[in-house]
Amino acid sequence: MNGALLFDPLFAGPFFTGLVYAVLLPLLGTWLRLRDEWLAALAFAQTAAAGSLLALSAGWPLAVGGLAAAALAALLKHLFEGAARGAQGAAYAMLLLLGWGLSVLLVANQPLAERMGQALFDGQLYFTDRSHLLSALVFAAALLPLLRVLSPRLLQAHFFPDFLRARGRSGARIHLVFDLAVAVALALATMSLGVMGAFALVFVPPLAAFGWAGSWRQGLLLSVAHGVGAYLAAFALALLFDQPFAPLLALLLVASGAASVVARRILRSDGGRKSR
Repeated sequence: MNGALLFDPLFAGPFFTGLVYAVLLPLLGTWLRLRDEWLAALAFAQTAAAGSLLALSAGWPLAVGGLAAAALAALLKHLFEGAARGAQGAAYAMLLLLGWGLSVLLVANQPLAERMGQALFDGQLYFTDRSHLLSALVFAAALLPLLRVLSPRLLQAHFFPDFLRARGRSGARIHLVFDLAVAVALALATMSLGVMGAFALVFVPPLAAFGWAGSWRQGLLLSVAHGVGAYLAAFALALLFDQPFAPLLALLLVASGAASVVARRILRSDGGRKSR
């Protein structure tokens, strides 16, 4: 155990890079959970990883391939849903299989892609540099104002679709903009946190928050607090015990998420008994 590593300036950049995504991903995941589209996050992350590996094979920057692939996945999801109503789950599964298949083939046939593929799947937070932090901060500066504009429209499209149709409007364009924002977030986060680390932050905090929140704003705050808390604990434990970060993050999120669900059920059970 080496507590001095927690205060080593070498890890300051990676820490703040991950912290940005620990805020943004649970925030985006709350809207995905509301729309029951959380599986899209895993599909986008896997597709972004495949795009990064394709860019590596072509001699292009990894970020270019990851962002392009994730954006294309968001567009394909949008088109697929337009062609087949209610087929969201099929679209996510198709994208997930496409990204996984391409990634495995590239890793199996190119030695350089094998090492990079391992980093993308497992996470490489401690090896991120200033460019990763700058990308995260720039994206956060663009995303947060965008969400303030999109939020009421997304909620209206979800809860009052008939109202929009009566006024001759559609939520499809709003959903496309949001999907593109999610795709970019997952593409950038995957290059730092890995596929499953990024997905865990999108999936678990909103799952737990929805059981406790009394309002939409409270749900957003609880989701972000859960993600940030798990991130801080995982970062510290990984450094102290010299362990890989992303698996620890996923395990802590699963443990805390499961504990939240169990605690909520116990409280409901006790409340029901007292009411009798």
